[in-house]
Amino acid sequence: MSFAEIISVTEDEIGMRVDRWFKQHYPDLKHGRLEKLLRTGQIRIDRSRVKANARLCEGQKIRIPPVVQTNIKSTEVNLSSNITKKDIEMIKETIIHMDNNILAINKPAGLAVQGGSRIVNNLDSMLDFLKFDADERPRLVHRLDKDTSGVLILARQRKTAVFLSEAFRTHKAHKVYWAIVLGVPRPTIGLVELPLVKKRGLGGDKVVVDGEGKRAITRYRVIDNAARKAAWLSLEPLTGRTHQLRVHCNELGTPILGDRKYGHSSEFFNNIPENKRRLQLHAKGIRIPNPNGGILEILAPLPKHMVQIWQIFGFNEHQKGDLFIGDGGN
Repeated sequence: MSFAEIISVTEDEIGMRVDRWFKQHYPDLKHGRLEKLLRTGQIRIDRSRVKANARLCEGQKIRIPPVVQTNIKSTEVNLSSNITKKDIEMIKETIIHMDNNILAINKPAGLAVQGGSRIVNNLDSMLDFLKFDADERPRLVHRLDKDTSGVLILARQRKTAVFLSEAFRTHKAHKVYWAIVLGVPRPTIGLVELPLVKKRGLGGDKVVVDGEGKRAITRYRVIDNAARKAAWLSLEPLTGRTHQLRVHCNELGTPILGDRKYGHSSEFFNNIPENKRRLQLHAKGIRIPNPNGGILEILAPLPKHMVQIWQIFGFNEHQKGDLFIGDGGN
């Protein structure tokens, strides 16, 4: 007997349309089919019927009927012809932790987590190759920007996905990022609390500070600096807004090196090959409740292109002490 799956709306999905949510989570579910499932009440939110254009609120429970799950499983075998043997080997090499419940990878910069209109290969399309001995393909429970590298957690079972999604929703997941920024922020330890909103412009969507935007909080700390021209920051997002760290660093007057969307070019890249001039932002570590009990801490080594930049500035990536600034926060 199959049972409906219940998924909680996460903080970064607040305001998203129902049809857009299903497009991200179940890309093989056709819009017409989704409309019928909503109309007949097979898909519900907080036990109520909704329309495709309804906006989601944090913590709402989305009921996914077995027919959707069966449909997705049957289409999972239709893998993208663009996925090569090299892609499969690459994604397997990124694994930094695996147990019966959780699989964690060190996501490469440039790899999108999910597909889009201009994205062919993405992590979601490769999840079948990370099943190993599990009956189900691993499930995404949070995301990283395409240009950001680092720790990404996947649930190996449906019940684990529910457990971890709730941990992220209730801010029990504690994340720390490393970045190199231009200049040194003052003070060297602080909190940025600036509301953010996504706006459409001539150059496409961009997140900006706006008094009417969503609450966004980032804790930061300077770990080291290079002649006050650049700094190595530890960043802990206490909220999960799109491009939050990039915008907050820019608002501090210290944009992240390599951020072509919110920052600017720098002479520090003069001696770096063009293909190495990437965003210097890395999801270094995460602490999260372990479904098996206790707290699980996973750390991701810096990718090669960032190690090169760290060496240029004379930063020692093998620092001692606790990586995390505070005691909690998402």
